Amino acid sequence: MFDWLQSFADWLIFQVIGIEAESHLGMALNFFVYDVLKILILLFVITVLMGIVNAYFPVERLRDFLNKRKLYGLEYFFASFFGAVTPFCSCSSVPLFIGFVQGGIPLGVTFAFLITSPLVNEIALAIFLGMFGIKFTLIYAILGIILGMLGGMVLGKLKLERYLSDWVQQLILNKNKVQEDFESEQTPFLKRLPYITQEAWGIVKSIVLYVIIGIAIGAFMHGYVPENFFEQYLGDGQWWTVPLAVILAVPLYANAAGIIPVIQVMVVKGIPVGTAIAFMMATIGLSIPEGTLLKKVMSLKLITIFFGTVTFFIILSGFIFNFIFKNSNLLL
Repeated sequence: MFDWLQSFADWLIFQVIGIEAESHLGMALNFFVYDVLKILILLFVITVLMGIVNAYFPVERLRDFLNKRKLYGLEYFFASFFGAVTPFCSCSSVPLFIGFVQGGIPLGVTFAFLITSPLVNEIALAIFLGMFGIKFTLIYAILGIILGMLGGMVLGKLKLERYLSDWVQQLILNKNKVQEDFESEQTPFLKRLPYITQEAWGIVKSIVLYVIIGIAIGAFMHGYVPENFFEQYLGDGQWWTVPLAVILAVPLYANAAGIIPVIQVMVVKGIPVGTAIAFMMATIGLSIPEGTLLKKVMSLKLITIFFGTVTFFIILSGFIFNFIFKNSNLLL
């Protein structure tokens, strides 16, 4: 979907500026340009689309439906499944998270999407299918969706809405007031669109610094941290290597397509598959750049609770994979 943007980043960094493609600086700058532009475009487009939906569909009706109907957890499944079919990394998922919260979706359901989206997507599943076979791929997809559902349920039960940032709280209040005005005056779409677009642009401007800081951290890690740097610490198969893999992965940042080939190398070199999967999940779901972006929409306490919950389920997933695939020959 963003191949044209990758081509632009390649052209700008490698041809116009003239930095070597294989150099650490070239890889870091290319990563930075591509991800900053991609996330800002996503943020603007998604905010406009959510603004249009919110302008015509009463937020209270959706909120009441999700809060009062007995869906028996299906709302978490739908959010987690939607996260699985959207090809976004952790930072790219944040714009959708903002749109969901602004649109009145319950926070636990929104968290189910935010947890699953970077972990499971069609690109990752296609690569896994070729590398590890259908059994492994199915288990990973199901476990990733369950992880998102359980994480969303746990976080939803904690009633954490009060820990959203003042900026997001104000967005929600403003959205409700404007929507009431639109409904009472029966404002046509063409007259609503300028306000929706202006609001979307305001959100982009307010978060752009967080995007730049977060992606700059990720770009540095992407360009300068060697792929085999952590293998020496994770290869002996002890129980503590799974939580250690999660801790070591947090400073890194990559999407699923970028980190999966590294995981294959780790498994080939003797690292238990569950330990490698925990490392991958933490790299794409618990990154420092994501935390930097989330600081705009969550208080530090909420970020800590969110990351702590996701960390627990990732470690649990690592143990499950190690238990199922004790012998790496069972992968295919």
